[in-house]
Amino acid sequence: MTTATTTAGQRNIPLLDLKAQYHTIRDEVLAEVTRVIDSQKFILGDDVKALESEVARYSNARHAIGCASGSDALMLALMGLDIGPGDQVITTPYTFFATVGAIYRLGATPVFADIEPDTFNLDVACLEEALAKHPNVRAIIPVHLFGACADMDPICALAESRGVAVIEDAAQSIGSEYKGRRAGSIGQIGCFSFFPSKNLGAFGDGGMLTTNDDGLAEKLFALRVHGTKRKYYHDWVGVNSRLDALQAAVLRVKLRYLDSWSAGRQQNANLYRRLIKDLGIPVVAPVEKPYHSRHIYNQFVIVGERRDELQAFLKQNGIGTEVYYPLPMHVQTCFSSLGYKAGDFPVSEHLAKQSLALPVYPELAPDDIEYTCRKLKQFYS
Repeated sequence: MTTATTTAGQRNIPLLDLKAQYHTIRDEVLAEVTRVIDSQKFILGDDVKALESEVARYSNARHAIGCASGSDALMLALMGLDIGPGDQVITTPYTFFATVGAIYRLGATPVFADIEPDTFNLDVACLEEALAKHPNVRAIIPVHLFGACADMDPICALAESRGVAVIEDAAQSIGSEYKGRRAGSIGQIGCFSFFPSKNLGAFGDGGMLTTNDDGLAEKLFALRVHGTKRKYYHDWVGVNSRLDALQAAVLRVKLRYLDSWSAGRQQNANLYRRLIKDLGIPVVAPVEKPYHSRHIYNQFVIVGERRDELQAFLKQNGIGTEVYYPLPMHVQTCFSSLGYKAGDFPVSEHLAKQSLALPVYPELAPDDIEYTCRKLKQFYS
């Protein structure tokens, strides 16, 4: 690990440095990409099948189904459960757009439940209230945000008591665990993203679904290729959402390193937490609940006052940050027809104003984390 500086000596610590990761695996990746190019077989094929088997095994799921993106994975999951007009789906307003967009695109109605202030994940008490108020709920989509699982046992118990499916949005949480169970293996379907910024990131878009249901897996495999199990014979109206062989080849190389990269993120998160406490920095660091048997820290998100000023100050000092997310889904213009308003979900709205992601990628030098924390202390002094 090295400390990044400019020629003038100014620190340059990006939020994420993919070049540092690529440098360590360049030869392996180029060999695999060249092999695929030489084969001239780019759509699905053996590499995608192999990756599906490896991700299924890694996630402790019976099946994994590759698709074109994490956004498509969410949509395919809903399609696989025949969710559409007249149906309601509960999720959190504090998430990336795709979680809610998939529901809306299929003609179903998103229903929101607020989040916990310390985990950013779905609040079970709020979920129970939402279920009581909405009789047409067909599915719940808990989001395992920033690399930590939602509290799945009570969520699944509520779902089962009402005959409701659970779709895990695990886009940021491949390899994370809830009481020893891997994300994507707990609900009916798990949805993953291989967007380049994820812990397991492709060289472009890519996604995956996981399930332990044989019949559902068969349907999902078909839905991603226009609803066909046999070429030109269509059982369902599906979509074109295939994972490219080139991306699968890259991901298969990266998957071999994923556990060590996640361990590096965990180590960096622990150093942040220790320094924040030791220096008395008045921000809230991410917590690990007793049920978080494995947190993979796709992001390290702090909560503090004067967030926008802090972000500008850190930028001036060469530290990259990002706001995840500045505007909750219930007050997005495109969802105004749902009838929600500011104030409906106070925890989500509060965190949207005060949360800030700091660099936590595994190649980050300890000295850079110490520098970042010193700058945090300076800002709040």
